[in-house]
Amino acid sequence: MMQYLIILLDDTSVNYCHCDNPYNERRLINIDDLKAGIFYAMKENLMIQFVYPDYELPQEYIDVIDSIDHHDIKPIGCGEADVYVIEDIKKGGMPQDVMILRVTKSQLFESFGLISDLLRVVQRLNVVITDLETMTDGCLEQYNVLLDKLAVVVKEEYLKGRTPQFNMLTDRMMIDAPNHCNAGVENITIAPNGKFYLCQAFYYSNPADSVGDLASGLNIKNQQLLRLDHAPLCRHCDSYHCRRCIWLNRKTTLEVNTPSHEQCIVAHTERNAARRLLASIREEGQFLQEMNIPEIDYLDPFDVRKEW
Repeated sequence: MMQYLIILLDDTSVNYCHCDNPYNERRLINIDDLKAGIFYAMKENLMIQFVYPDYELPQEYIDVIDSIDHHDIKPIGCGEADVYVIEDIKKGGMPQDVMILRVTKSQLFESFGLISDLLRVVQRLNVVITDLETMTDGCLEQYNVLLDKLAVVVKEEYLKGRTPQFNMLTDRMMIDAPNHCNAGVENITIAPNGKFYLCQAFYYSNPADSVGDLASGLNIKNQQLLRLDHAPLCRHCDSYHCRRCIWLNRKTTLEVNTPSHEQCIVAHTERNAARRLLASIREEGQFLQEMNIPEIDYLDPFDVRKEW
């Protein structure tokens, strides 16, 4: 069931997920489309998330946005928001409560200092690898080392009484059921052209790939393929924190409900690192005693598909 409506306010709105935004020319959503999007959310009882560009909006737009309860996603340094995004690690910025850091694979391996500094001050940090499809088996040893080093930082903070949330490590410790992105199932996106998209990545990669518009309504063909119960690998998987990105699925496997090998091995490497972190924290006392992350001997569920 749909729960969220995401509205991209401009073609240059900050990107917070895997797909790069190819647009560098400003195109603000039409004010009538903005009002229609808000009305649609009210009619469908959806919570709105506005995604902002790096410039100040006209007052007319601000007044319309403030007419409805919502959450703001903004580039860091562009005013108060609920979620702040860093797209350029060289620019950095003052840490905020909830942050998204977008990095390439090579930047990730060089970012231990930045990520550890953020974990010491933020409430939640999501790190998004923008070229996840290049994270092959040969990268896993280096990735494991990085995750274990970051786990030491997280453990230190937990022992201080802080509980920072970190998508690569702590999410799997806290959940016992799938918590995926669920684009097209629980959330839908309106782009600046007034059309619906499964998520912003589908708009950025192909604007013709819409699933309806504000005039004619939402029209997702074969929507069942977006659901977990129609994902033959994912429905058996216990890497519950994995985002199960349907755009990345389609890009790499041509099927929205089938993840790539790279997406699976990254998620399971994080899962196993979370298991080690949980055991390490428990050495200092009782912690999440009801949570259990079983030991496994595979990184890609496809390798053990015959067991299901």
